[in-house]
Amino acid sequence: MCNDHDHGKLTRRDALRGALATGAAAATLTGATAAQAQENPYADPASPALPPSNMKLDLSRAALVVTDPQIDFLHPDGVTWGVVGASVTEHDTVDNIERLFKSAKAAGITVAVSPHYYYPTDHGWKFEGALEKLMHKIGMFDRKGALNLDGFDGSGADWMPQYKQYIEDGKTIVTSPHKVYGNDTNDLSLQLRKRGIDQVILAGMSANLCTESHMRELLEQGFEVAVVRDATAAAKLPEGDGYQAALINFRYMANALWTTEHVQGLLAAG
Repeated sequence: MCNDHDHGKLTRRDALRGALATGAAAATLTGATAAQAQENPYADPASPALPPSNMKLDLSRAALVVTDPQIDFLHPDGVTWGVVGASVTEHDTVDNIERLFKSAKAAGITVAVSPHYYYPTDHGWKFEGALEKLMHKIGMFDRKGALNLDGFDGSGADWMPQYKQYIEDGKTIVTSPHKVYGNDTNDLSLQLRKRGIDQVILAGMSANLCTESHMRELLEQGFEVAVVRDATAAAKLPEGDGYQAALINFRYMANALWTTEHVQGLLAAG
């Protein structure tokens, strides 16, 4: 039987010692990290454990994808503004999404929008999760029908006014609606694949709901995904800060976590 150090192999006991040593070293940073978190709860860790991104943007196979760039999420008149407004304002989300649209159009890359719509028949669902119940109750993203645009213009389901010039230019892909959170219920992946896209710059609303769900599904479908951290936002509720929850998962799973300014630089450089 081999002992703990046979053949110079790293054993479970050695690994445990290493983990304890790492934990002890990390503990010395606790005070500084706590202070940093108090000052900015969204700041990146002073000593990250995860490896850095090595994603290299290739404009010939990249697309900007924006989830739910709609009035109900992003405008003070939207039905969710009371819970998302502080986060949208803090991150300058509305302007940053527009900067991404403008830069993507200037660079000539594919742009796609994945909207969220509810039709009268969707209100006949027999069960929903907590947020679905709330969205149906407040009439979020409601339209009068799949083939009916009556009352759509300027409604909560409509695009933010400043985005219309980019979305309605005849070139932007507007997918079929996603119905809960992720794009596994619409044609986004198909539309991107048909254009030879396998890299996605992901932005939009809401960080821990549709944006994160799109990230997860795109990753599962084999896309390389960079999330734009300041071009999204989320609700702040007694149940928790949705943006902070999403940011943790973006760090864990996305191929890259970028800022709007960084993406603008990459798009301008070609």
